[in-house]
This record gives sequence, structure tokens and C-alpha cells, in this order.
Amino acid sequence: MLSVNIICIGKLKEKYWVDAIKEYSKRLFSFCKFSVIELSECKVNSVPNEKQIQHILQEEGSAILQKIKPADYTVAMCIEGKVISSPELSKLVDNVQLDGKSTLNFVIGGSWGLSEEVKQRADFKLSMGKMTFPHQMARVMLTEQIYRSFQISSNGKYHK
Repeated sequence: MLSVNIICIGKLKEKYWVDAIKEYSKRLFSFCKFSVIELSECKVNSVPNEKQIQHILQEEGSAILQKIKPADYTVAMCIEGKVISSPELSKLVDNVQLDGKSTLNFVIGGSWGLSEEVKQRADFKLSMGKMTFPHQMARVMLTEQIYRSFQISSNGKYHK
């Protein structure tokens, strides 16, 4: 069974986001081994300078890379990534499994994004579109799309 991880910086704070992730996690149980790996945010001044931002990206990026194994298929969630449809994401998930990969990681950075090292390690760069979403909401939206992907692949009734 495919392991699907969301590797992300920071913890969900509001109960309604936590509950949404729990609901989709429960639904995903029959399709994959799903987990959310929350890594600590780097502490910073309220208005960091460019050098501090680069330090944050490096520290968070290093923590992310430690969670990714060489054989894992990794998707970096970043604004410069490709915008795809739900059926295209489903096809990506299917292809990861067909290629014999046992782990699929989706990576969401902190408020400053992802380090270049994480983006270079990624097998695919995915964007949720040109609009900006709070990272907590993006995590819930991504989890829903992962569930939708499996529903599409299994010809479930969820995707209309």
C-alpha cells in the first residue's frame, strides 16, 4: 500500500482545520497509509531581513530533507509549480504507484516558502494556483485533493 505524507512546517492551530484533516485522513485509510509530518517553524523577528529569511529557509529545508528518503517521490508545493486539475493529480498518484514507488511526499514550506534545495530534490513542483492561501488552509485543501485523487482512480462517486 502506498504511503502518502504531507511534510509541512508548523502545526495546525484551529480545531476546525485539525478536524478537517482528521476526517480526510479517516477517509484515506482504505486507499493509502496517510500521515501528516509537522516540523517546527524557525523562530524569527516580526520583520526579518533577507539574511534571516535565507537562514529560516535553510533550517526548515534541512529539516524537510531529513524526512525524505532517496527512493521517495516528492512533490514540492510552490507558487512556481505547475497548476494541474484534480484528474491530472489522480494520474500523477497512479503513476507514482505504477513506477513502483512506495512513498509519495507532498511538501509545504513555512511562511517564507521552500528552500532551493527542497525544490531541487522534488520530482514535481505543484502550485495550487495564482491565489495565495494560508498554509493551514492549503494543507486541508491538499489533503482533500489527495482523497479526491484516490476517489477518481477508483471510480468513486465523490468526484463529480
